[in-house]
Amino acid sequence: MGRNTRKRRMPLATKIVAGAAALTVGGGGLVWANFYASAHEDHSGHNRTRSAAAQVATIDCPDVGQQIRDVPDRARGEVDGELATMDSQITNAYQRLATTRRAQAGDAQFVQNSILGPLKDRRKAIIDRIQLEINRAGGKADDNLDELAACQGRPADQMQNGDGQNGDGQMDDGQNQGGDGDGGDDNGNGVAGPVAEDFVDINDVRPNTRDSRNGLAADGDGGSTGTFTTDCGVNENNLFNSDNLIAAPGVDNGAHHTHDYVGNQDNDAFSSDEDLANADTSCQNQGDKSTYYWPVLRLQDGTQEFDANDQGGGAEGNIGKILKPAEARIQFVGSRQGDVVAMPKFLRIITGDAKSFTNGDANANTSWSCSGFEDRQVTDKYPLCPDGSQVLRTTNFQSCWDGQNIDSANHRDHMAFVQEDGSCPNGFQAVPQLQIRLAYDIPTPTVENGQVQNPYAVDSFPEQLHKPITDHNDFINVMDEDLMNEVVDCINRGEDCQ
Repeated sequence: MGRNTRKRRMPLATKIVAGAAALTVGGGGLVWANFYASAHEDHSGHNRTRSAAAQVATIDCPDVGQQIRDVPDRARGEVDGELATMDSQITNAYQRLATTRRAQAGDAQFVQNSILGPLKDRRKAIIDRIQLEINRAGGKADDNLDELAACQGRPADQMQNGDGQNGDGQMDDGQNQGGDGDGGDDNGNGVAGPVAEDFVDINDVRPNTRDSRNGLAADGDGGSTGTFTTDCGVNENNLFNSDNLIAAPGVDNGAHHTHDYVGNQDNDAFSSDEDLANADTSCQNQGDKSTYYWPVLRLQDGTQEFDANDQGGGAEGNIGKILKPAEARIQFVGSRQGDVVAMPKFLRIITGDAKSFTNGDANANTSWSCSGFEDRQVTDKYPLCPDGSQVLRTTNFQSCWDGQNIDSANHRDHMAFVQEDGSCPNGFQAVPQLQIRLAYDIPTPTVENGQVQNPYAVDSFPEQLHKPITDHNDFINVMDEDLMNEVVDCINRGEDCQ
């Protein structure tokens, strides 16, 4: 299935910013504070218990896209566009949640009546359109999709201090808007997350406890034990945008967070397969025009980046200095059970889940660690590394292909992870497994008294609160046929090539 739609992109500087939904911080970015507000407020001379609704930290919506299966090819563009609109609706509802704390404190039904109820109605309208588009194209839409329209408010279950208090022991009155370094519940950064509980000292992580999800190169006599490494740099060309060509083709700002790109240099939501094939590449081997991309990491140190006022950046809570990897190792490895076959050109793979904080961790697939501590891996925490140790961010992609499709309706079903014995599920065949290891030089954040100072965090959808478990990685294979055959032969022969 080719991607042939193309529209003119708007320059970053002219994108519409949702500035009316929040307050400006230091001339750049928007305030996203008070997600962990107090359990009581005192605005009228007497204490009153705050409503449960005001304790809502974020919005938890069923992921409609992951539930869709039977979408005819000619309807996929329309369906992806509708799903992207649904993401924007969640972002807008989350902005309203973040900026109406006083109203929530005074009305126990405010969140339901003014935010969640209208959001359900808007989602229901989109689901109806998705069902219609699928049926018109000759598919059979799931009649139960309507059950996914309703969203819930998720409580603030990861409070900065565990009890909703400010650093001085006083209850927050809900009016602190952050960004002033006062030790409030937004770390003084003006954004919701990460919080202290999102970090762990690497020395406190037990070794060899995380299932690496077939993350090791093949071993054993029956496997294909070779490797192929491609050097594509670390985004020296400063190619950034907040699009997602795989999940939201043809949709500007479809990711709602900024991506790093290496490899293919024509990466935006409107790039067709032909555009990708004709593009330049940052890879040393010019036969590899594949696109490799991931959410940027940022240091929340007050830096005003180029996207501080843009959608995908500061306008959606992604603020601070963008951190490029010191090293990006991109490697393909084999199968523990036998030979691998060539990937088809333009095969698309998404691994991890940008919405894992609300979706759950079933698809979470990034391993965080520190150099020198590679036997200690964690998925749901950012590591605090000792001096001289780099933060490591490793992703091992699905390596079983259905043998037919370069994409699927939910962008997952055409690929699978190997089973426990290293074999592919029935109907799937092994292809070279892509492994991406990013190493960063990051000053270690300080965590004291339940507060984290100068944290680093992955860019995320606003409602995902910069949780490490939301990290993800994307790949489109644009190797020429000769190079792909070389990769396969190298791996099957048990050699290490580049």
